[in-house]
Amino acid sequence: MTVKTAARPGAAAGAGERARRKDVSRRRLVAAAFLLPALVLLGALVVQPIGYSLYRSLFDRSGDAFVGAGNYRRILDDPVIVTALRNTAVWVVLAPATATALGLVFAVLTERVRWGTAFKLLVFMPMAISMLAAGIIFRLVYDHDPQRGVANAVWVGVHDTFAPSSAFPGARPGRDSPLEPAAGGDLVTRGPVRAGVPVLLPLVGVAPEALPAGSGTAGNAGAVPGKVTGTVWQDFARGGGGRVNVVDPAEPALSGMRVEAVKDGRVVASAKAAPDGTFTLPGEADGALLRLPAANFRAAYAGVEWLGPVLVTPAVIGAYVWMWAGFAMVLIAAGLAAVPRELLEAARVDGAGEWKVFRRITVPLLAPVLVVVLVTLVINVMKIFDLVFVIAPGAVQDDANVLALQLYRTSFGTDADPGLGSAIAVLLLVLVVPVMLLNIRRLRKESSR
Repeated sequence: MTVKTAARPGAAAGAGERARRKDVSRRRLVAAAFLLPALVLLGALVVQPIGYSLYRSLFDRSGDAFVGAGNYRRILDDPVIVTALRNTAVWVVLAPATATALGLVFAVLTERVRWGTAFKLLVFMPMAISMLAAGIIFRLVYDHDPQRGVANAVWVGVHDTFAPSSAFPGARPGRDSPLEPAAGGDLVTRGPVRAGVPVLLPLVGVAPEALPAGSGTAGNAGAVPGKVTGTVWQDFARGGGGRVNVVDPAEPALSGMRVEAVKDGRVVASAKAAPDGTFTLPGEADGALLRLPAANFRAAYAGVEWLGPVLVTPAVIGAYVWMWAGFAMVLIAAGLAAVPRELLEAARVDGAGEWKVFRRITVPLLAPVLVVVLVTLVINVMKIFDLVFVIAPGAVQDDANVLALQLYRTSFGTDADPGLGSAIAVLLLVLVVPVMLLNIRRLRKESSR
């Protein structure tokens, strides 16, 4: 007769623990096998370059002499790199905040219009353009010539609406002219004029294509008793043959030219030249000096030097905001779609205005999304390079310089310094890491809720 002995409870528990540990070990091996390729790529593409950059930053240009922190001291001593640091700080402060604010405004406003989807598409469309292409576009937009640059064409158009430019820039007295320069750019007659005696006011230097519309051939002003008459014209005929200080049949009139009669420093009469260049002043002009004010010859307003040393950084930031405001708008619009409408309606029912609802309810509820957008754009602008490189002309690249561009300029080219370039790369990494840690901390906090 066989007697079966019962298994001891402790032995069963030990076997179960061993099986559990074996299962955990197997799972860890499987996880490690799946993670190994990613870890190898991470080490090869991220860890190794960072480590080598840190190592190389401790050596001189040739890589033979150890200089320690010398390259990092050079960063603070080099005015070009200091300018890049200052411009990078300007970028971090202005660009993400502006793009996020515009994205928020667009997202809120497009919810209230029937064609909001089409507007969102238009605003987001620049994201489909590469930075290089956007840089080329805005290099043309900011061109100083109003005939090519859209920004200056608009600016000059607005300016000329309120302060029209002169029709005769560059006009000046010719040889043996009865006119002479005076203070402030005016032209005055050499002596007083008399009523009943026609006055000739010849000028040269006006391009034929720049003459005002409606200008005709110059005519001789007839004598009018008790009044001062005269002609203002361009004393130059195409093809030659004209006589100096004489109105010839082929010479053009300077119609619209303002003529003033001045006595004792005071304007006593004024007139504008007719299409044939003739003018008539009342009897008060008798014995006065005739003056052609400087406003007749003021150079045409050329607009703003958008890509000059002062405005180049704000101009490039404007191009960046044009590209990335759509990105901010799309993310914020997605967050706005999840906002409970009951809260907004309840606030409106309680008498809150739209601005108060926006400021007290919409923005606080969108705070997590706004932080995501803002942090993403901050990291993005820390490494901005191509827009600055393409838009800023070579003469002002030092004024528009940022750290990523300076990293490229230092590390490559005929005067490359890999040691200093590596130090700039490490500095850029150090500046980005706190923002990345803040983002990781925020993500963990969000996932733990």
